[in-house]
Amino acid sequence: MGNSKQSILAGVFSIITIGILTFLTYKTELGIFLLASFGSSMVLLYGYPESPFAQPKNVFFGHLVTSIVGLIVLHFVALPIFVTIPLAVGLGVSLMIILNVTHPPAGGNPIIVIVGSVSYDYLFSPVITGSIIIIISAIFTNRFILKKSYPNKK
Repeated sequence: MGNSKQSILAGVFSIITIGILTFLTYKTELGIFLLASFGSSMVLLYGYPESPFAQPKNVFFGHLVTSIVGLIVLHFVALPIFVTIPLAVGLGVSLMIILNVTHPPAGGNPIIVIVGSVSYDYLFSPVITGSIIIIISAIFTNRFILKKSYPNKK
């Protein structure tokens, strides 16, 4: 596929996917589905779906692991924010790599969690529910519309 066509399609499907999450967040009472790092996830899911970092396991567990790290540091590490943020990001990155679930956009989640001072409910919504929605959207779009092999078969 030509680079310009691929970039346009990646943009269109990013608009649709983030649009669904935005609609669910602001036009329903179902909860929060938006996570700022999901915007970065769109780059991988629609621009580079063949990347190991764009695979569903990495997307889901990358976002989950780094958000959990952010919550643990937020609630249990009594240090100034200028220490807790870099500590949480570093721990989150290390854990993603150790667990083989690296998803680069998720590296920002501890910052979001700590700056936003979020509750544990944040893990369910937006992290888990939003991740599932973007993964389903990426599978549908890549397989059935773009006719790409996604997720990668190992």
